Amino acid sequence: MPFLNKIQRWAEQRPHHTAVVVAGRRLDWAELRDAAAELVAETKSVTTLCEANSVDFAVRFAAAVAGTRQCAVLDPSWPASLQEDIVRRVEACAVPAQVDPDDALADGPPDTGFLIGLTSGTTSVPKAFTRSRHSWQQSFDASIEFFGLRQDDVTLAPGPLAASLNLYALAECLYAGSEFQTLESFDVGDVHAAITHDRVTRLVLVPTMLRMLSERGMTGCVDASGIRTIICAGSKLDARTLEAARRWAPNATIYEYYGASELSFVSGLGLAAGQAGTPGGTGIGRPFPGVEVSIRDDAGAGVPEGSYGNICVRSGMVSNGYLWGDDGEALRSFGSWFTVGDQGYLADGELHILGRRADMILTAGRNVYPHEVELALAAVPGVAAAVAAGMPDDLRGQRVVAGVVPSQGGITATQLRAGLEEILARDKRPLQYYVLPELPTTDRGKVSRSLLLEWINARDPRVRSLGG
Repeated sequence: MPFLNKIQRWAEQRPHHTAVVVAGRRLDWAELRDAAAELVAETKSVTTLCEANSVDFAVRFAAAVAGTRQCAVLDPSWPASLQEDIVRRVEACAVPAQVDPDDALADGPPDTGFLIGLTSGTTSVPKAFTRSRHSWQQSFDASIEFFGLRQDDVTLAPGPLAASLNLYALAECLYAGSEFQTLESFDVGDVHAAITHDRVTRLVLVPTMLRMLSERGMTGCVDASGIRTIICAGSKLDARTLEAARRWAPNATIYEYYGASELSFVSGLGLAAGQAGTPGGTGIGRPFPGVEVSIRDDAGAGVPEGSYGNICVRSGMVSNGYLWGDDGEALRSFGSWFTVGDQGYLADGELHILGRRADMILTAGRNVYPHEVELALAAVPGVAAAVAAGMPDDLRGQRVVAGVVPSQGGITATQLRAGLEEILARDKRPLQYYVLPELPTTDRGKVSRSLLLEWINARDPRVRSLGG
């Protein structure tokens, strides 16, 4: 049971309390229940939902998972040809369930699949995996406990509902009986207006959004003192973003966590108001409730404490596997342990993330993870944010290069080298530095290392070389 039985409960107990708000349009719990229930009869056993953020999205999503129905959520920004390809694949690969036009707006059996998740991608066909109703119920219970979600919270997730971070936040709030808000599209001014006028207490977003909101919020004197929870995902918080968020939302506990679409939540940590982070650190907290974490080698054997390897997870939140796109590497299992290939290590019970094996830079026979370089650079005074990548090199195989966004004024390669001396081993330091006006990011706000290399190779005007 993901959340439909809960919607029925809240509609009976608090029918006129607000459930969902999108761009100023509101639905209370009774309106949400009635609108979704009305659609169930005409909803097929497998639905592909592809539309922009709206309250209608929330209604259609609820109807699309009633009973034993399944739903795939597509990104409307993807090219039409890609959308059409995915629809064909869903129709061909998804096993239709027996549905009845008289089905109520209620959850189906816990072990049945309800969500067809899609990995993000704009140029190639995303992989598709499935989730059971039970896996999301366990995820809800774990995240509500970990993040301390309350019924009187007002959650704002300003990104696209097609992204798993925001879709989950919507469903989590429906499960918890807590008000959920989003926008038609991300706009800093609109987010600030919602925070000011709609009693927003909780933000769910990626670090790039948080930095923009915090810095512009301080400049515009936007009061964020009522925010008590900030949840960041997608990449680890850099020092400047954390400092800006601390100043703008001084009463917030700031959470960051590690997880994957196929694994759900793995580990996380919360920094209470006034609590300092660890500049340049790779730690991402302790396992979520109900999650076991183990570091294992490529044969599935455990490695000694402090040694790095595959981050493996055992929990009831793991997905059911792929409908298509399974190359045997994206989601691997060693018995009951599952991994998506992210590399890391455990130290004193805390999980440290080094990054994807595919991102690893092999330079002069040494393995360097760009994530570790980026965190170290972001801790250097004068650096707002950083991105690192491996450039082909005839001598070394690859050489580490980095792009930095200065926090203010200019910065030199000498300052960057000096700043890394105490926090990053010599053989992991970049050999070339570039100044950027902004980080290269995907359409979902995630840092793109491949785009940095494209900018450098194309001599893009956004890239200015500082030398080595």
